[in-house]
Amino acid sequence: MKAAVVHSWGDADQLSVETVPDPTPNDGEVLVELRASSLNWHDVILRQTGRGFTTPSILGMDGAGTRLDTGDDTIIYPCLNWGSAETAPGKDFAILGDSTDGTYADLVSVPVDNLFPKPEHLSWEEAAALPCAGLTAYRAMFTRADLQEGETVLVLGAGSGVSTFAVTFGAAAGAHVLVTSSSIDKIESVRAIGAERGFLYTDPDWVEQVVEATGGGVDVVISGTGANLAEALGCLKPGGRIAVFGSSAGRTATFEVPSLYFGQFTILGTTLGSPTDFGQMLQFVEKHQIRPVIDSTWALDDIVAAHQHLESRRHLGKIVLVNKAE
Repeated sequence: MKAAVVHSWGDADQLSVETVPDPTPNDGEVLVELRASSLNWHDVILRQTGRGFTTPSILGMDGAGTRLDTGDDTIIYPCLNWGSAETAPGKDFAILGDSTDGTYADLVSVPVDNLFPKPEHLSWEEAAALPCAGLTAYRAMFTRADLQEGETVLVLGAGSGVSTFAVTFGAAAGAHVLVTSSSIDKIESVRAIGAERGFLYTDPDWVEQVVEATGGGVDVVISGTGANLAEALGCLKPGGRIAVFGSSAGRTATFEVPSLYFGQFTILGTTLGSPTDFGQMLQFVEKHQIRPVIDSTWALDDIVAAHQHLESRRHLGKIVLVNKAE
């Protein structure tokens, strides 16, 4: 089969499209012929650092395709060994494409329990854009932050796959969705998919703008940035909650602890989601006929350029690979 292989951790040009042996399924696994896959920031970090995993490696956690055993159209749940608890993953938790070969390929072998029916209203490219980012947004907003109809949610950093899903999911649930960005163009783009207002985080008083515009702060903040936790807390109304799913702006955050307890705030950590979350997310997507925001599509042969585009941070929504053309 054809696959994008990493032989040495580093820059995007370490990715090489090659012919490699087809995977052999282990017990409880099936082969999926991939029609499309998509890129995540996790892939970039793994490609750059290796995180202790070995090479050669085929990256990729997102994918949609056809089960070779049944011929069914399927979408892949990207987590391995979540465990029995809904509250957090277990000690054997892993991600497809880390220690196992992933979806940057013609074929992938995955546990049969990781295969869910592809939503019928989605194209292959849209389905492949959904797993990691859609799951992360859904669990952050609904399982963890318990966002309710009529509440106001602020999504930090309009542009990423997770943030565009958070906007569309929040709007579909009847919440008032606000966003931040460094770009007026990105704010206007996400307003077209459900955001009611946007704020430039390059403005020194953007937190005050949020508080004033909402009459005292928002109910929920969804953050993949991490480092600006003090500003995020400053946007909350008393009793508000913040769900943190990433640390793209930095791994260390500093804030005044009294603001936390006097504000009665709740800080929630979240990552990806359980099989239950994934099934509920797919039901939500089908109920509301939600379509992912796709920034661009690339042939698997163009994997290096696709990774470089992701690293440029100029994208809005998901970057998708076409593994097998129609």
